[in-house]
Amino acid sequence: MGRGGRRARATQGRGLYSVNVADLPFVPARPELSDRLIGALDADGKILRALAALGSIDGADVVVLGEAPARVAALRDAGARVTVVPLPDAPVPLGDADLAALLGRLPSASADVLLGLWSTFLGPSPASLAEADRILRGAGRLLVLQDYGRDDLDGLRGEERTAELVGWSRRDGWYLRSGFRIHVVHAFWRAADVAEAGELLDAAFGPAGHDAAAGLRRARIAHNVAVFHRLKPPA
Repeated sequence: MGRGGRRARATQGRGLYSVNVADLPFVPARPELSDRLIGALDADGKILRALAALGSIDGADVVVLGEAPARVAALRDAGARVTVVPLPDAPVPLGDADLAALLGRLPSASADVLLGLWSTFLGPSPASLAEADRILRGAGRLLVLQDYGRDDLDGLRGEERTAELVGWSRRDGWYLRSGFRIHVVHAFWRAADVAEAGELLDAAFGPAGHDAAAGLRRARIAHNVAVFHRLKPPA
């Protein structure tokens, strides 16, 4: 998959989101601007710092599920030894059985950190979680990056997708009932001025983004992400 998820395809039922892991959690309306959007999303580097702190990645063997060149390069710069496991180029996100089958090809106790970005562990994934525990070493960590919602993109996501994201972060949701904790990152898109921020929305989401840009009052776009993190349970 190319930088920024050029081959990923959005699905009607899942709103903005790409079906494969990428440096962005959505398919840009103008894919040729992926690099620019990657630079704008979380220009402060908060996502990487959160992953580095929660995963203790310096010197760690990190398996990344899906091709995300910008994120992988940042992890390597932070001292991680990274192995990328490509995800199938499919028209829908991986379900639990398919993800578990993919993880089943990896050796046991081969990673200190297993990282999924936006398109894996999409809600209840008991079979995949069992495979993740098998792959991780004794004190290994599973990190799952998802959107948190409650931000400037909610109107673009739609009510159904926003409700799903909010449900994931509830105490009675699958993640927190399955041993995960949640760390929220306020990953703003930074722009020089309000006009540029509106242009970014237009570039990312087309006509819907253009309409959303009309309501902007500041030179940044709020995009909140959640890192669901879980230690491998003791044997």
